[in-house]
Amino acid sequence: MVMQQYLLTYTGVVFALYLHHIIRAIEVPLDPNIQNELPQPPTITKQSVKDYIVDPRDNIFIDCEAKGNPIPTFSWTRNGKFFNVAKDPKVSMQRRSGTLVIDFRGGGRPEDYEGEYQCSARNEYGTALSSKILLQVSRSPLWPKEHLDLVEIDEGSPLTLKCNPPPGLPPPVVFWMSSSMEPIHQDKRVSQGQNGDLYFSNVMLQDAQTDYSCNARFHFTHTIQQKNPYTLKIQTKNPHNETSFRNHTDMYSARGVMETTPSFMYPYGTSSNQIVLRGVDLLLECIASGVPAPDIMWHKKGGELPTDKTKLENFNKALRITNVSEEDSGEYFCLASNKMGSIRHTISVRVKAAPYWLDEPQNLILAPAEDGRLVCRANGNPKPTIQWLVNGEPIESAPPNPSREVAGDTIVFRDTQIGSSAVYQCNASNEHGYLLANAFVSVLDVPPRILAPRNQLIKVIQYNRTRLDCPFFGSPIPTLRWFKNGQGSALDGENYQRHENGSLEINMARKEDQGIYTCVATNILGKAENQVRLEIKDPTRIVRGPEDLIVKRGSLVRLDCRIKHDSTLKLTVTWLKDDTPLYIGNRMKKEDDGLIIYGVAEKDQGDYTCVASTELDKDSAKAFLTVLAVVSAPTNRMTALPKERPERPRDLELTDLAERSVRLTWIPGDDNNSPITDYVVQFEEDKFQPGLWHNHSRYPGSVNSAVLRLSPYVNYQFRVIAVNEVGSSLPSLPSERYHTIGASPEINPTGVQGAGTQKNNMEITWTPLNATQAYGPNLRYIVKWRQRESRESWSNETVRTTRHVVWNTPIYVPYEIKVQAENDFGRAPEPDVIIGYSGEDYPKAPPTDIRLKVINSTAISLQWSRVYPDTIQGQLKEYRAYFWRESSLLKNLWVSKKRQSVGFVGDRPRGIVSRLFPYSNYKLEMVVVNGRGDGPRSEIKEFTTPEGVPSVPRYFRIRQPNLETITLEWGHPEHPNGIITGYNLRYQAFNGTKTGRTLVETFSPNQTRFTLQRTDPISRYRFFLRARTQVGDGESIVEESPAPLNEAATSLPTTTVSLTSTTTIATTTTTAATTTTTVASTTTTTESAPTATIKQDFATNGSSIWNVKAFTNSNWANITWSHNFSAGTDFVVEYITSNNTVRSIPVKAQTPSSVQLADLTPGMTYQLWVFPKWSSPSENSYITFTTSSAYTKNHVDIATQGWFIGLMCAIALLVLILLIVCFIKRSRGGKYPVREKVEVLDHEDHKVDDPSFDYRSLESDEDNKEPPGSHTSLDGTIKQESDDSLVDYGEGGEGQFNEDGSFIGQYTVKKDKEETEGNESSEATSPVNAIYSLA
Repeated sequence: MVMQQYLLTYTGVVFALYLHHIIRAIEVPLDPNIQNELPQPPTITKQSVKDYIVDPRDNIFIDCEAKGNPIPTFSWTRNGKFFNVAKDPKVSMQRRSGTLVIDFRGGGRPEDYEGEYQCSARNEYGTALSSKILLQVSRSPLWPKEHLDLVEIDEGSPLTLKCNPPPGLPPPVVFWMSSSMEPIHQDKRVSQGQNGDLYFSNVMLQDAQTDYSCNARFHFTHTIQQKNPYTLKIQTKNPHNETSFRNHTDMYSARGVMETTPSFMYPYGTSSNQIVLRGVDLLLECIASGVPAPDIMWHKKGGELPTDKTKLENFNKALRITNVSEEDSGEYFCLASNKMGSIRHTISVRVKAAPYWLDEPQNLILAPAEDGRLVCRANGNPKPTIQWLVNGEPIESAPPNPSREVAGDTIVFRDTQIGSSAVYQCNASNEHGYLLANAFVSVLDVPPRILAPRNQLIKVIQYNRTRLDCPFFGSPIPTLRWFKNGQGSALDGENYQRHENGSLEINMARKEDQGIYTCVATNILGKAENQVRLEIKDPTRIVRGPEDLIVKRGSLVRLDCRIKHDSTLKLTVTWLKDDTPLYIGNRMKKEDDGLIIYGVAEKDQGDYTCVASTELDKDSAKAFLTVLAVVSAPTNRMTALPKERPERPRDLELTDLAERSVRLTWIPGDDNNSPITDYVVQFEEDKFQPGLWHNHSRYPGSVNSAVLRLSPYVNYQFRVIAVNEVGSSLPSLPSERYHTIGASPEINPTGVQGAGTQKNNMEITWTPLNATQAYGPNLRYIVKWRQRESRESWSNETVRTTRHVVWNTPIYVPYEIKVQAENDFGRAPEPDVIIGYSGEDYPKAPPTDIRLKVINSTAISLQWSRVYPDTIQGQLKEYRAYFWRESSLLKNLWVSKKRQSVGFVGDRPRGIVSRLFPYSNYKLEMVVVNGRGDGPRSEIKEFTTPEGVPSVPRYFRIRQPNLETITLEWGHPEHPNGIITGYNLRYQAFNGTKTGRTLVETFSPNQTRFTLQRTDPISRYRFFLRARTQVGDGESIVEESPAPLNEAATSLPTTTVSLTSTTTIATTTTTAATTTTTVASTTTTTESAPTATIKQDFATNGSSIWNVKAFTNSNWANITWSHNFSAGTDFVVEYITSNNTVRSIPVKAQTPSSVQLADLTPGMTYQLWVFPKWSSPSENSYITFTTSSAYTKNHVDIATQGWFIGLMCAIALLVLILLIVCFIKRSRGGKYPVREKVEVLDHEDHKVDDPSFDYRSLESDEDNKEPPGSHTSLDGTIKQESDDSLVDYGEGGEGQFNEDGSFIGQYTVKKDKEETEGNESSEATSPVNAIYSLA
């Protein structure tokens, strides 16, 4: 028998009484009166920690406090011997406490008081012990003086700088800084170990730029001690060169440092052992040397690392597992790897455990002649030993007690008597620690006592739940019974529920429950009783509340609030406006049944709530008041009045009360100029779904009374809603409640189903009856079941829920099921039989005799023998084939071995597997699938798909270096699907809508470049390229050549189509950055359009990189990207050239994120990745970009072109006219207006139709003038071939433009500056210069 008894009194007193097996333990209440009367052995309530380290600068306090009756006295032992506090003037004990105080204000050494202390608290009923407290004084020793020699080491070699801090108590915190107190930057190459040493995986030249000093910080003294610094001298083969550090992968080779495989600096060797205690943190560490610095990865042999409590620290060199348990034992290994190789170190971890409680002994209070026991169970590794003590002495040497029997970890008490009280100690210990617990046994002899106030008065609203409290205490534990009005049997069951703490709960208080209740507590020593008077009060209800009103400003308004309440309770009525208390001013009057507002104003509009409350309950009703402004009467009397929703019905009344019917009558509200068409009657019941309204019936708008059909045993409440063509009114106020008489159910539950949730059960579920179908109290369901087609009798179970689980059923057999409703008035009619099935188990057999037939390069057909029905063990869902690509028949082609599956629904013996890769080795296995899952797997079948046609080439680039040739380049297909036998190229010339004949070129499989000699410099070309295997040609990739020079003034574009497995990235145009035209040549500098990637995720928290763009030139590229990583995240940009040279550049955290790649090769294709420094590049997350080609001089002799000769003649004529006009103006002393000159030149400039020409380019040319005869470089530097320059004819750096593009200022002639100085007029531009500028 298990009993738990709790108490909550008005003074907050809580106590528990419970029995466990043969234990009948009593908890003494916390009531001070009882506490002071009852004897109680000592109990330790406060003590210092076991390992107690103190600050030597402060006084020492060793805590020990206890409670008991009588008040305990205290004594101490030190190092196992009695400690006489009175003999030492520095030591005292606090009053009414055992806390030791050691005062050093008068001098003394704290170290003299170190030792192991234990406190004893005793009174006449026993002695309690504290744990043994080891007192130690904190120490902060100085660093020993030492001379550190200069450390000379070769660059690239590993190095360990020893710290060896002085031992402190507690141990100091170690960190490394320079002698100038600057922190040492740590990363995966340079880091501090757990022992405080500083490890260099390899030493670099920059490591000698600072010195290294180990620092120790001591906790109690808050002091930092610094060791003499180390100074490094790095021997290097090459001097420092910034260029060598530009790319990380070339850094070591550029420095002349040989790359080496990893080796462990700590721990040594290939294996080690580590022991850790249960409940603490396990810290494993691996530090390795190597060039480049190795990466560390951690694994557990035979399992996964516990992700919920595993943390990597110190750049993955340390593995921390928090709160270790026995499951964390095993072999862990760290893997150190760089590009030169890898090594591993195995750490064997064993978890030991100091003792920990399984069952800690608890205080035991018994009555005379009762039995009980103390249990002390602990576990640990090794298994702890249990020792019992009584009153601080070993139980073996204690006085004998015939009622006590010790059995290992249990003490059994039988027939205890007064005077047997004592305090027992249980000590569980092993080599790693100990546990000490005190538990007293107190034998009490107390007659029953009632703890609640006498003659309480309880008031409750009718039909509410209430509880009558009667807390009690006694030893032996009394029995408690309740009586009503001093007569009859004890109250329990039906409407009453008696709790173990003595309270009596009434589920639904009715008028007949009113009266005087008596609780009686009895034990062998006597009895006690108390009375509680219960009064049932009527609920507070607003029978007529305020209604929504629309009134004119200035009128009088009355808001009703008629209330019905219990006359013995004080009623308080308050009004709220917009849910805040309403101020009753001069214009308002509060009456008993409503609120009057005189002279309504616009500010009175809003929600009004009437709240009626008593000390036990309250009710409220709300209405909205709309105030209209006064408007003049309409002139047209025929104008129709506005239609609105009707007002709600009112004054509902119930008459003609019968068992299954009632008449409901109501008064209609105003129809608001739209006749009422319908009335909807709704009901609410308070048993199953209180507060939820349901539609009952609908009646025509011409009636205001109806007879309602009712269900048995429902506590009805009705309301009415009026409906017109505008809409529905607000619901009326609810009617009075009407409770119908009960009856047996007339229908059974619907939706009955039976299905297994486990292999050995069947869960029966159904849709329960609602409130109007229950027909009576205590609705329950009789569930019956038996196996189908068996002669066994029906099994049955009565439940009150909506489900029942049948256990220990055979696997997947049919059952007959019936569910019948029942209440206290009887049962429903016999239900129908439903067929259900018990739970499924996994299939026992796989498909056999599997036969494969290759249909084509991407599909196979399957045939198999169906399994026997008894092996399915459930409902057959499908036969499922799992297949995966084992390898490609092409050598060195990586393939994904991801498992795929295809299902064949139903009991069928054949199917087709498609979506295969051609020219590949595949493996396949099959399973049977039922509702539980997959069955065992069949034998693995292997098959090979034949060759197929290849995919399109990875990229197709078209270059036009001059007017005579076009260069084509392409990549091999991403999916060859066989052995590539060559490439077919079809191309045709076109000019507008005219096309030439189609030409065909065939190439070998290794050829990926073709140069086409143009026959027509005007036409463009359209190319169709496809790869082929022995099976046939693949899909074509189509591209067109760029427009020739005589079609556009921009440079020849480069067209690139790059294909990856994740996204297609196409660069279809290039943008001309600068164009400069001279008589002798045309030079162009281009910048490629940016290339972008799709978004790529790198972290489980959603951090990612996207919008990676490359802005390229011939020998450089600007790389930009967007990301949502945290501030301070470093990135790595890694790129691969077409000759497979890998380079990477670290990028420090910055905004915006960008980097420039220099020294690129013109016309080269690059693959580029961007990823966080702590991550690694994803195989399919790269972008492709191509640098523009170096400038190739056009060999067309422009001087022989007819259009150029004509243009030059026209320009010469214009310049001659300008010179004549200029000379005339100069002879008149006038100024030459620059704007006129510009307009003339601009007019001629449109003839050239060169949109890239800009006067500002002339200005920039002045600043960047190069020696004669030079060309234009690919990075945009202009190099003139002609000796003529606008600079020589007055175009200086001070020329400016206004908004219409004309010059501000005047030309000045540099060559004739001395002759023209002081003259405001300008020289005209020379004809040669004009020709140059217009060309």
